[in-house]
Amino acid sequence: MKPDVFEAPDYYNLDELLSDEHKLVRDAARAWVKREVSPIIEDYAQKAEFPKQIINGLAEIGAFGPYIPVEYGGAGLDQISYGLIMQEIERGDSGVRSTASVQSSLVMYPIWKYGNEAQREKYLPKLAIGEWIGCFGLTEPDHGSNPGGMVTNFKDMGDHYLLNGAKMWVSNAPFAQLAIVWAKDENDRIHGLIVERGMEGFSTPETHNKWSLRASATGELIFDNVKVPKENLLPNKSGLGAPLGCLDSARYGIAWGAIGAAMDCYDTALRYSKERTQFGKPIGQFQLQQKKLAEMITEITKAQLLTWRLGVLRNENKATSAQISMAKRNNVEMAINIAREARQILGGMGITGEYSIMRHSMNLESVITYEGTHDIHLLITGLDITGLNAFK
Repeated sequence: MKPDVFEAPDYYNLDELLSDEHKLVRDAARAWVKREVSPIIEDYAQKAEFPKQIINGLAEIGAFGPYIPVEYGGAGLDQISYGLIMQEIERGDSGVRSTASVQSSLVMYPIWKYGNEAQREKYLPKLAIGEWIGCFGLTEPDHGSNPGGMVTNFKDMGDHYLLNGAKMWVSNAPFAQLAIVWAKDENDRIHGLIVERGMEGFSTPETHNKWSLRASATGELIFDNVKVPKENLLPNKSGLGAPLGCLDSARYGIAWGAIGAAMDCYDTALRYSKERTQFGKPIGQFQLQQKKLAEMITEITKAQLLTWRLGVLRNENKATSAQISMAKRNNVEMAINIAREARQILGGMGITGEYSIMRHSMNLESVITYEGTHDIHLLITGLDITGLNAFK
């Protein structure tokens, strides 16, 4: 087992823009990843299994609902702290960050923002400590980039709702205790429902044979005449804007997380370039390797500045959905390009599990697609700057 010797690059002294609390939160997450995630993650990725024993640790570092108020069990942190936690977790593994992102932004966030007081008090404290893990059902077998076309639906049966349909590509689904499910009522209006494991007709088959996010549990949500109590409807927001508001929070976390994956690939390649000797000198002395490394640190630095500024805007409640889309798209593309270049620097060693690069590269193939594909985010920016809708 190799020691985790990661050193985070900070070429523009961005630490000076962070508060003492930001750095404390980040350093705690970084130390936890080094201690609890790095030593085991390659084995779990090879086995295609999520390491459930890390759930308590994720809760302890504030990864579950970091910005949820303290009275509901959250850490009450700001948006930059949330981003830094996601950065450090994804430096360890995108799949582990996915678990934390889903719990925070796609489960706790809608209960906090769209739920009532009884729902907040019932669910949020359990989710914050990891006693319960949640998942989020929006994407369907035939409706991905166009979630408004969903066919999952519920009918008012008087004393309960009857839910039917299916969702797929759901992180945490195989072992989640509850699901936030988006479905249409009889008027075709989208609402969020809290569906708990054990409700008759609700099943969560696992998705196997993934080459990506192998250390994350992915599954489907199947609803076959599921009776959902009326008090499980999220009352304070409906329409497609409700799930999209959750995705804004999650995409913001991804923008930070992708930087973590890029940092890890860059740090690994830089270290290797100084140690690996060919033609009588370290390969880092060759111009083409220096070009790769110089471009990597430039792109990481640009992404850090972009995301820090977005965090400031989020803290001030000024960030737009389109700004979040730009950061998600830019940073994930940046990370996937760095993973590929870093793999080249390591040569054949880059494809082995002895190094993290190939695992990051495979994981990022999912991250570039989920929560809005690379192309969809481009069109969101295009719509924002032209006012012309390419989706219609």
